[in-house]
Amino acid sequence: MIVCCGEALIDMLPRSLPDGSDVLLPVTGGAVYNTAISLGRLGIDTGFFSGLSTDMFGRMLEADLEASGVDASFCARSDRPTTLAFVELTDGNARYTFYDEQTAGRMLDQDHLPDFSADVEALHFGAISLIPEPCGSAYEALLTREAGRRVISFDPNIRANFITDAQSHRARMRRMISHSDIVKVSDEDLAWIEPGKSADETAADWIAAGTSIVVMTMGAEGARAICAAGETRTPVVPVDVVDTVGAGDSFDAGFLAGLQQQGLLSKSALAAIGPDDIGEALRLAAAVASIVVSRAGANPPWKDELGDHGFSSL
Repeated sequence: MIVCCGEALIDMLPRSLPDGSDVLLPVTGGAVYNTAISLGRLGIDTGFFSGLSTDMFGRMLEADLEASGVDASFCARSDRPTTLAFVELTDGNARYTFYDEQTAGRMLDQDHLPDFSADVEALHFGAISLIPEPCGSAYEALLTREAGRRVISFDPNIRANFITDAQSHRARMRRMISHSDIVKVSDEDLAWIEPGKSADETAADWIAAGTSIVVMTMGAEGARAICAAGETRTPVVPVDVVDTVGAGDSFDAGFLAGLQQQGLLSKSALAAIGPDDIGEALRLAAAVASIVVSRAGANPPWKDELGDHGFSSL
């Protein structure tokens, strides 16, 4: 099982009614939540850990997890409200404004951390759940606690306009990266975490410190993955882009699913991994993300949809 640990929220997406009126549509989301949904739809045994509200939005979040085959039993439930993210789309790119004070997700603390059985082989972390307190410290503590016994996947997914203390958050990102086996970053993430350093220099430093794979997404230029034995690249799958909501989150899911299906999702396998081993997972990640960007919102594909993109390894 892969357990995704992080935020669950409601994206308020801009939509237009037939009469031309502008409205906001509530849709379940959150970067780590989207990765869990994506993994579940790919047929991967998946769990999700977060603070979930018992309000109407929390029930929506839990219902969508169940519908996608994701185990929500790890979640800490409370009657605090659900986080809301208001989304503004410009040329298909999403900008977010968060309403997160005293929410079920934000107020998660270290007393809520679950224990995992031996069948949990990997944990995935990242995104805005690592910014506010007390939840940021709780997730960091969980990652640190589990890093010695399970594969750790980490996607910093920097949202600079939501970060009030850049120095503190940058330090947290560096600590969590130092305990992670797989780190996926965009070119913007890299520039924010390690300003003034080249992407290659940063990736080399992380791998020298113990990270097994650094995956870099580069927008229209595709993605590359670097390990101690070398690197591999994959282009984007050409599609008509509707919007980019959930693209990186679903990419994470495709990459983890590809590694697991090849029997490579263990610390020992990742430590010895080569570029050819990574290539299939990287191509699957790109295919999954391409389907997401071809339709509105974070709507990850189901396993049987991947045939249209020539991927049948799952």
